[in-house]
Amino acid sequence: MRAPLNRRVFVIGYGAATPLGRTFPGTWERAVRGEAGFRKVTRCKVESVCDVVGEIPDWDPRALEFVDAKEAYNWDAAFVILTMAVCREALAHARLPMDEETSPRTACLIGSAINGVDAFRTAMLHFQEKGPLKISPYLLPNLCANLPAGKAGMLLGFTGPVFSPQGACASGNHAMGIGARMIRDGDCDFVLAGGVDTPILPEIIHGFANMNATIKVLPGDRAAADPGLASRPFSRDRRGFVLSEGAGVIVLAAEEMLDRYGLQARAEVLGVGCTSDAYHFTKPNPPTIVRGIREAIADAGIAPSDIGYINAHGTSTPKGDQVEVDCLREVFGKELERIPVSSNKSQIGHTLGAAAAIEGALAIEGMQQGIVLPTINHLADPKLADIDCVPNQARRHAHELVLSNAFGFGGTNCCVVFRGVAP
Repeated sequence: MRAPLNRRVFVIGYGAATPLGRTFPGTWERAVRGEAGFRKVTRCKVESVCDVVGEIPDWDPRALEFVDAKEAYNWDAAFVILTMAVCREALAHARLPMDEETSPRTACLIGSAINGVDAFRTAMLHFQEKGPLKISPYLLPNLCANLPAGKAGMLLGFTGPVFSPQGACASGNHAMGIGARMIRDGDCDFVLAGGVDTPILPEIIHGFANMNATIKVLPGDRAAADPGLASRPFSRDRRGFVLSEGAGVIVLAAEEMLDRYGLQARAEVLGVGCTSDAYHFTKPNPPTIVRGIREAIADAGIAPSDIGYINAHGTSTPKGDQVEVDCLREVFGKELERIPVSSNKSQIGHTLGAAAAIEGALAIEGMQQGIVLPTINHLADPKLADIDCVPNQARRHAHELVLSNAFGFGGTNCCVVFRGVAP
């Protein structure tokens, strides 16, 4: 194997579809205003008090110019066309042309937590109601984790490696970390890295409800009158996360490609730390989370005190939020009191495999604009009184270094440090 090139890796663009908007600009605009993207579920019918979700507003794949009726029918795993749309947005934002030079040097790594289970659900209904000959011949491709990246390549023209880093709710950070190291080592020059999930399905909603992971909106809860209040990370009345759909893609580039193609650097991927808990399939393990954060900071070649903002995993579960804060206290000590720590999930909910990439893009845009997004719906928790969670309103805050945390089922942790680049 050849020696690594040790190249620096920069973020040159991003795209997203979230409960706040079908595009990244739409998402950012509403996020800065402190809005939430939650409502009672409309994608399906459920019999659950966990019926507040985050749905991408006005999302209709058939309205996309590259999707006709046949394409929409055949690719009924919603994460496929959603990924194609967000990859296209990200590549346009990066202003990276796909030609005979860039195409073979561009990879696409899109992670997911649940993949194409909606296509499998449709196939099972057809099998039960109409018989085996009515199962789509597109079923198996719709289930393949790498298909969203592969279909994005067919649309956009890149021919570098495509695969799906499977890290549950940390998938987006895993994709960025692996992609950055591929560029660093010289395996490719550009990477579309991110995550996608479309989990608004009856079985998934009921499954999360039955494991007491999502919020049960009972009479008297403040979200009963306003679904926008359902996600409240670090708040004293947090009761579980809001399940959401979404996708996020971040475009990475090798340093020497910036001048060659006239690309704008928005941030540098400075450090990555990955660990696993070997502890429990859902409960977090503080020592390995602490190690993941420390490894990301060490990989960046900085000290904890250099971090200017922490984009928290912050799911709005009682246990998860407390453990994350305890881990941050151990890493940062008294320095933590001066570092803003906020959770985008207060506004977009938990988009599972898409969360880390969406949150990374929001954090980078925040550095570009000198803003930290808020943790909305916040009611102070005495146990977390030393944490500046940027309650309820976005804040002007000049900062150059961001730590972005992501933790997933199965005990997978991946933390990334970004360094902002002046616009």
